[in-house]
Amino acid sequence: MSESLFDGKRRNQVWQKKYHVAVVGATGAVGTQMIELLEEVSSFEIGEVSFLSSARSAGQKKTFRGEEIEIKEAKPESFEGVDIALFSAGGSVSKELAKEAVERGAIVIDNTSAFRMDPTVPLVVPEVNEHALKGHNGIIANPNCSTIQMVAALEPIRKEFGLSRIIVSTYQAVSGSGVSAIKELNEQSQAILNGEEFKPKILPVKGDKKHYQIAFNALPQIDVFTENDYTYEEMKMINETRKIMEDDSIKVAATCVRIPVVTGHSESVYIEVEQEGISADAIKNSLKNAPGVILEDDPANQVYPQAATAVHKKEVFVGRIRSDLDDPKGFHMWIVSDNLLKGAAWNSIQIAESLVKLEII
Repeated sequence: MSESLFDGKRRNQVWQKKYHVAVVGATGAVGTQMIELLEEVSSFEIGEVSFLSSARSAGQKKTFRGEEIEIKEAKPESFEGVDIALFSAGGSVSKELAKEAVERGAIVIDNTSAFRMDPTVPLVVPEVNEHALKGHNGIIANPNCSTIQMVAALEPIRKEFGLSRIIVSTYQAVSGSGVSAIKELNEQSQAILNGEEFKPKILPVKGDKKHYQIAFNALPQIDVFTENDYTYEEMKMINETRKIMEDDSIKVAATCVRIPVVTGHSESVYIEVEQEGISADAIKNSLKNAPGVILEDDPANQVYPQAATAVHKKEVFVGRIRSDLDDPKGFHMWIVSDNLLKGAAWNSIQIAESLVKLEII
């Protein structure tokens, strides 16, 4: 841990039994989930909470453990005395305030893409690379929601059999774009069901980009396109997977699709393992006792993961595991998780729990 960020006085203070936790973006979909999860935390004591947001949302109140807490505007001075700062208010806010929080002694767990590919910032899924937390310099990045569930499911396979290739197609819920996207889906669906004329919006996002209908539709674009014709969301999955698994040799390709589901990301994943002679049953066995993973795989009884049944659950669900018909090292599977929980808020809380457990806070 950098001496310039944490002086001797700070190091003596971090062994306190109760922690001051701040949530930045407290009124958003992920921030709300973070607050609910903090109420359940039992692995460390919370002595004080601060709920922070934009000036527009300041003044609202959130209930925490029976007490009404006023939401305040996030400013540099808001982080005085804070031990753990959970950020989920957009990349621009993180870039502006994360280092300010660190300078005031907080450890930042950032749920945006602002620092994910910074080589000095650990990108962590505790079930996969908890050890990376030991190298933090005050900021820890929470990976992209679709990446988190995939690597959590694939890590047990990689550890046992090796992993050379991943091809993933995602089916991502609109809540990944925030509360406004959920409202938009509901309004569009109702209008179409009522037989009302509907015109998709045109929104000025990074220039005047088309904003297509999402209700009763599937959009093969999440975020804007890069020069190689992959979207930023797809490149996040590719680059983050290699960083988390600490292996740049893994071949990764992604196609990310937005579908009209409120919560719960689903993924069709094809992998190629390194070892020969591996069966689908061996892949299943590697997942049966994997941390944070639940195997739901019984084709004869139509048992498989579903977005609707994964909502409000913290685990990653895996099923439809089967051998490829052409490549003996290839396997297909279906991975589902609640994108607001394991894909965002819960992974952030797990990181905080790991920091306390490993005594590096």
